[in-house]
Amino acid sequence: MPQLDPSTFAPQLFWLLVTFVLLYLAMWKIALPKIGSILQDRQERIDDDLEKAEKLKKDAEDVREAYEKTVAEGRNKAQETIRVASEKMAAEAAAQHAALTEKLNAQTSEAEARINAAKEQAMANIRTVATDVTQAAAGKLIGRDISEADAEKAVASILDEERH
Repeated sequence: MPQLDPSTFAPQLFWLLVTFVLLYLAMWKIALPKIGSILQDRQERIDDDLEKAEKLKKDAEDVREAYEKTVAEGRNKAQETIRVASEKMAAEAAAQHAALTEKLNAQTSEAEARINAAKEQAMANIRTVATDVTQAAAGKLIGRDISEADAEKAVASILDEERH
C-alpha cells in the first residue's frame, strides 16, 4: 500500500496540511457565515413568534376580561330588572289587596246595615205578633177582650225590661 510507505509521508503530510487549511478557510469564510445567518434568522423568527404569542395572549386576556365585565354587567342588569319587577308586582298586589279590602269592608258594612234593618223589622214584627198573642191569650184567660193599646203597653214593658 502506497499510503503506508514511509518515504511518502512528507508529501502526504504537506498535502494534508494544505487541504486542512483550505477546508478551514472555506468553512470559516463561506459555510460558517451562511450557517450563522440561518441560525440568526431562525432565532429572530422564533423571537418574533414568541412576541406575537405574548401579544395574542395579552389580547385574549383583554377579551376575556371584557367578556367577564360584560357578563357581570348583564347579570347586574338582570338582577336589577328582576328587583324592579318584583317591587312593581308587590306594589300591584298591595294595591289590589287594598282595593279588595276596601270592597270587602264596604260589602261588610252594607251587609251589617241589611242585617240591622232585617233585625229591626223582625223586632217590629215580634212586637206586633207578641201584641196579637197577648190579646188572644188574655182574652182566653180572662174571658174578655183587652184593647190593643193595653196589649202593646204590656209587651213594651216586658221587652224594655229585657233590654236593660
